Amino acid sequence: MPRKTKITTTSALPLDKILIGDSIRIMNELPAHSVDAVFADPPYNLQLGGDLLRPDHSQVDAVDDDWDKFADFAAYDTFTVEWLKAAKRVLKPDGCLWVIGSYHNIFRVGAILQNLGFWILNDVIWCKSNPMPNFRGKRFTNAHETLIWASPSKNAKPCFNYEAMKSLNDDKQMRSDWHMPICSGKERLRDDKGVKVHPTQKPTSLLYRVIMSSTKPGDVILDPFFGSGTTGAVARQMGRRFIGIEREKAYAKYAEKRIASLAPAADVEFLTTLAKREEPRIPFGIILERGLLRPGQYLFDERQRHRARVKADATLQAEMRGDKIIGSIHKVGALVQGLPACNGWTFWCFDADGRGGLMPIDRLRQQVRAETGV
Repeated sequence: MPRKTKITTTSALPLDKILIGDSIRIMNELPAHSVDAVFADPPYNLQLGGDLLRPDHSQVDAVDDDWDKFADFAAYDTFTVEWLKAAKRVLKPDGCLWVIGSYHNIFRVGAILQNLGFWILNDVIWCKSNPMPNFRGKRFTNAHETLIWASPSKNAKPCFNYEAMKSLNDDKQMRSDWHMPICSGKERLRDDKGVKVHPTQKPTSLLYRVIMSSTKPGDVILDPFFGSGTTGAVARQMGRRFIGIEREKAYAKYAEKRIASLAPAADVEFLTTLAKREEPRIPFGIILERGLLRPGQYLFDERQRHRARVKADATLQAEMRGDKIIGSIHKVGALVQGLPACNGWTFWCFDADGRGGLMPIDRLRQQVRAETGV
């Protein structure tokens, strides 16, 4: 069982541990600017009135725990101000904060975030593919929750793994509407009697995307409302470190058992996606030197609206309104499109099989990187 822990500002970070107690107090005892990311799933202040029944008169296991009850909106706002201040204090200047909520609280949280100087980067809509129905039939089925992604200040430079998100989304830019189911089945933690351990357990798929998008292997992620431990479980499997804070000992016990049962992350090599701008530079001329393209060969855009020929000095020659234009793969690509700039590596394609099967010349650049180990 995790124990109540007191931390001084001079102590080392309690990595991969669950700390029992008040999240605001414990965050204020952590060293300032010491964590890379905060994921917060705070009380939603649902303000439920009476029991909620299904059409067959069975009772819905809704969130009615004391930790979600506040005297009024003013009390909830005071609580939100205090935990957000504590989170901002412990975040590194280029760190980030994720907070999830429903219509009951997310708008109040968002306004307070901005009042405290956080800079909102995105709001993400988690569209639930299997939401709980609206049993009373008096409102729309509440089928989504909102996540706010923010940095500590406007000038911060938080991590964003753009290429990783694009790869996860079948090589298309990741959108801000995420479609995934709620936590259910074998993923849902239950006690010995089969009762749900935590009423608002988040799915691992949601935390996987959050952590993959905005942290790097080895980063420290703080979850001040740890609950059933999804943040820690996903962090462990993705090579990140975590600090969990939870005031309810029962939740912490199950979270600790859950995380301990998981195998640690694979090698770092399999946990990272190198950003394009961080990859070693390969001049277009090397492609010719290695014989992967030849002088005089035609290159085309993907739709074959434009074409150019490769010159021996690694420039391209194309015709535009009867005039010859010569320049780099980037310059000629921009000119034929009438654009100020162009990434020639992704714009120009070559006939890969001799039968018109076009492939971006960037594939040749990646081939050189793989062969040379740069």
